[in-house]
Amino acid sequence: MKKMDKKDTIIYEAHGNIYLNITNRCTAECVFCIKRYSDGVYGYNLRLSKEPSLSVIINELSQADLSKYKEAVFTGMGEPLLRLDDVLKITRWLTDRGVPTRLDTIGHARILYPGRNVAKELAEAGMKVVSVSLNAQDENTYNNLCGPKLRDAYKKMLDFARDISKAGIELRFTVVELPVVDIEECRKLAKGYCADFKVRGYSGPV
Repeated sequence: MKKMDKKDTIIYEAHGNIYLNITNRCTAECVFCIKRYSDGVYGYNLRLSKEPSLSVIINELSQADLSKYKEAVFTGMGEPLLRLDDVLKITRWLTDRGVPTRLDTIGHARILYPGRNVAKELAEAGMKVVSVSLNAQDENTYNNLCGPKLRDAYKKMLDFARDISKAGIELRFTVVELPVVDIEECRKLAKGYCADFKVRGYSGPV
């Protein structure tokens, strides 16, 4: 797949996966967010001039050799669940073609869609793994690090994580390795949710 210089990067590849960059909007302002110090990752510029339509995303995916990839991952420079219905449709499309899907999310779905069981809908669409940005061992640290735009974001994020497990989707928690983050406490918390746990490095400015 060729890196795209003159048009927005909607899909890109790394680590044997194909990644979907469908929005730059987010429900948090994390101090460690890559948007604060870079235009993207792996040599790809992930800043979008506009959000791609569902048809444009499907068209991009249709041109890729999907058999090459271990999984398709909703991630990029924003919160994919701000486009929940499109995520569901794309997940179904990929699932129909035998491509496992993963979602990387800040986990605020319960606040964004209070009348919907988002975890159940994701499971029914075929989502295999949901990676939730735990980011901190307690609410105060979380609020200081992540600057959530929605109230009770930390508690609702944990509630959503529980929903994911109940829906039968593999759950993963991630944290960024920063001095204020108690990695071992976060690891214990993840264990309590029967979640995989991943510590991400930070290469931005201190």
